Amino acid sequence: MGEPTVGVTPPRVLTIAGTDSGGGAGIPADLRAFAACGVHGCVAVTAVTVQNSVGVTGVHAIPPEVVAAQIESVATDIGLDAAKTGMLASRPIIEAIVGACDRVGIGGSGPIPFVIDPVAASMHGDQLLADEALDAYRTLLFPRATVITPNLDEVRLLIDIDVHDRTAQYEAAKVLHGLGPRYVLVKGGHLSEDTDGCVDLLYDGHTFTELPGPRFDTGNTHGGGDSMAAAITSGLARGLAVPEAVVLAKRYIVEAVRNSYPLGAGHGPVSPLWAIRHWWEEPTP
Repeated sequence: MGEPTVGVTPPRVLTIAGTDSGGGAGIPADLRAFAACGVHGCVAVTAVTVQNSVGVTGVHAIPPEVVAAQIESVATDIGLDAAKTGMLASRPIIEAIVGACDRVGIGGSGPIPFVIDPVAASMHGDQLLADEALDAYRTLLFPRATVITPNLDEVRLLIDIDVHDRTAQYEAAKVLHGLGPRYVLVKGGHLSEDTDGCVDLLYDGHTFTELPGPRFDTGNTHGGGDSMAAAITSGLARGLAVPEAVVLAKRYIVEAVRNSYPLGAGHGPVSPLWAIRHWWEEPTP
């Protein structure tokens, strides 16, 4: 008779996002972060990208009904403790996601926390989504969100506020909260005026919380936003309140950037490997 197994089912999370053939961002980054944070990651693929460290040269969107079916298939069998979004590609895909999430209890008044990472800008600040898709974020997704996690380029595209200082960061958080999410996290990584640190700002409609961290001299930050949102999702799946999950994610992403590495000719990725014990380097007993 074989040896009995000892596994215990971890918290279950879902990423609704696009692929990255270079492995730096999107679903690969989410799954790495989920594993490093000790949760089981499931996926609903929204788009397949042709991409490497230099840039994106092609995108193939998945039919909206297939995206919705992936969400419902996972939620009705495996079950979910939290979910997040990444690149959503188009308004029809967003509308299909909203319908599927409402049916299975993700976000809104449902029991499953929903982290919206509004991937709308490239690493260089260029707009990735049509205006109608940006409007769908504002009117359909944000009111259902437990927390949204825009960077400053996405803030500019979503609410037309160009954040260059802390005052504008606070104003942006207030305007974004007015669109319906329970919490807003305005990330400060692109605030070039902060030369020595990186301050993310959390707002719940009443209280502002600054989360300071170091600023690193590196261009290898591909997938940083995805990874932070995935870490927040993991914390929520473990039952943490939003502020505690965000603090955990801030600690996670600081170390992921500290341990980022070069890859290819362009921007390398942040690394979750700091959080994984190097069991393969230990001597065999």
